[in-house]
Amino acid sequence: MIAPLGVVGGSGLYAMAGLEKTEEIRQTTPFGEPSDAYVRGVVGGRPIVFLARHGRGHRLMPTEINFRANIAGFKMLGVERLVSVSAVGSMKEHLHPLDVVLPDQFIDQTRRRVGTFFGDGVVAHVSFADPVCADLRGVLARSAAAVPGLRSHDGGTYVCIEGPQFSTRAESNLFRSWGVDVIGMTNAQEAKLAREAEICYATLAMVTDYDCWKMDEPPVNVEEVVARLHDNAKNAEAILARALPLLPATRSCPCGAALQQAILTDRARIPAEALRRLRPVAGARLE
Repeated sequence: MIAPLGVVGGSGLYAMAGLEKTEEIRQTTPFGEPSDAYVRGVVGGRPIVFLARHGRGHRLMPTEINFRANIAGFKMLGVERLVSVSAVGSMKEHLHPLDVVLPDQFIDQTRRRVGTFFGDGVVAHVSFADPVCADLRGVLARSAAAVPGLRSHDGGTYVCIEGPQFSTRAESNLFRSWGVDVIGMTNAQEAKLAREAEICYATLAMVTDYDCWKMDEPPVNVEEVVARLHDNAKNAEAILARALPLLPATRSCPCGAALQQAILTDRARIPAEALRRLRPVAGARLE
């Protein structure tokens, strides 16, 4: 049986077009409630599980999102690969609004978020040098390149800020001096937690604006972002429709073994409550 592809929709993508045989699933996790109900269905015969990151109606700020519950819920529903569709600002001249960037690196500038399933009696250190699954990103890159009229860019660095405010000009210029490509508010925690849950993760970063560094453009505002969300959502759906048939039934990447050597805690000393909490995401790695 082919594991479902998980899709987490960001700003502007609160439902996924083309899903058939849909059902809503209210998933309870040991880490609390996810952002909304998951929607399970099929596209072209391939199973998909979709979740609106901010909740339908866009009710959750980036810092308010229960990232642990969202990723745990995907894991509990059998998801092995997760694609994040996210609105971002461009930090480079050649990355235009309505372009798609497939980052392969993240810089986490958030300060108020939990980015691990572990702690409270269990210590784990996963490898995170390459935070994006190269195999999944490669399929998305080939699929994006096949969408007529769409400009796509394979690779790049995503800087994740706390928000909900957009950047100051000083911050925007600082990030540009670091060589980052796009800026957003959500993907760093998702990538970390997906790795700990042994889920492949990749981002479709949908450019809406130039943040505030470009002096011949007005600084980013909600009106500008919203104006481009519909077209970006259509592009994301076109990419995913092309990617699904290209995904092999089984994975050959290292993502599925990320926890194999990562848990340092003596198994005999893991508290019973920690075992209960972690079993849905870490499973046999705790035995």
